[in-house]
Amino acid sequence: MRFRIEDMTCGHCTATIEKAVAAAGGKAVADLASHSVTVEGLDPARAAQVIRDCGYTPEPI
Repeated sequence: MRFRIEDMTCGHCTATIEKAVAAAGGKAVADLASHSVTVEGLDPARAAQVIRDCGYTPEPI
């Protein structure tokens, strides 16, 4: 599942999202240049909630 996250603006943001998804049992790869995150191992609703809980606004791509 891929998400566009416009409010992901720096390396700290990408690390925060990747770490939170990993803690929830999935794997995330964040691409700051395209403001996108690819998540594996979580269902889309759970992945979006984990990202929202970090303070970001995920939009499914």
